[in-house]
Amino acid sequence: MLSRKYGHGEIKLFACNANPQLGKSIAHHLGVPLGNSTVKQFSDGETYVMFEETVRGLDVFIIQPTSYPVNDNIMELLIMTDALRRASAGRITAVIPYFGYARQDRKDRSHAPITAKLVANLLTAAGVDRVLSMDLHAPQIQGFFDIPVDHLRGTNIFSKYYNEHLKNTGEFIAVSPDMGSVSRVRTFAEKVNIPLAIVDKRRTSPDVSEVTNIIGGGDIAGKNVILLDDIIATGGSLVNAATAIKALGAKSIYACITHAVLSKDAKSKVENSALEKLLVLDCVNIPPERCPANLEVLSVAGYFAEAINCIHSGKAISALFD
Repeated sequence: MLSRKYGHGEIKLFACNANPQLGKSIAHHLGVPLGNSTVKQFSDGETYVMFEETVRGLDVFIIQPTSYPVNDNIMELLIMTDALRRASAGRITAVIPYFGYARQDRKDRSHAPITAKLVANLLTAAGVDRVLSMDLHAPQIQGFFDIPVDHLRGTNIFSKYYNEHLKNTGEFIAVSPDMGSVSRVRTFAEKVNIPLAIVDKRRTSPDVSEVTNIIGGGDIAGKNVILLDDIIATGGSLVNAATAIKALGAKSIYACITHAVLSKDAKSKVENSALEKLLVLDCVNIPPERCPANLEVLSVAGYFAEAINCIHSGKAISALFD
């Protein structure tokens, strides 16, 4: 039951255009209606936002992943925040299931921007009081903000799926497709009590990589493999890892990916790969024409609804991590 006793007033949810269905699902789990708002573009491409009800003194949550088209969706979120702030909302929490620009989190070469930090600054300047996100590409992005950031973990949903659908279908091993995802995969492996292995790869260009070795995990031959990562964009790294693992004699290969960006020719790559199934979360709205035939989408709505209830009620959100 949604608590309404915290000091920021009654709860109010708004959803912009990036993933309206997720907004509706979260509202359904909370048992509250979505706020009435209009978010559209003028003929010259400028974004227009209007909400049709009072928000004075209320605890407002804006649901908006900043996925493709990234810049449009960021502007919608910024303008909605500004409008709510000028209407005297009590507190504004940006619920950003997928945080765009998260992969630009450091200066990897001379004269490069740190765009994730820039976006954090823009959100704060617009008037966001708090951020709720999931599986940031780099955990240190939380430190880019001078406001509280709550960071949910997709491994909780994937481990539940494993226990309900895969646990009794053979011997499994969790595999990290690169060194950057080791912490995430280790958490999953510990939750479901299976071994861990790591793909050692060499990146030859921003969207191309080569697998050089599989580290740890013992013999993969005859085992079922679960590859875990935070983002699938073009699908090249994931498909290459699946190919290398299949060559080692893996029985079947599943991929669990939080954010299904699925850009360029990712659909055909995944469909023609060694993957048995690609499991993703609905943080990003995936158009039907970009959905591979072996795709299965799991919902984050209940998880985010619990987190929103904790924030609104002033309860510790850390209990949701266990």
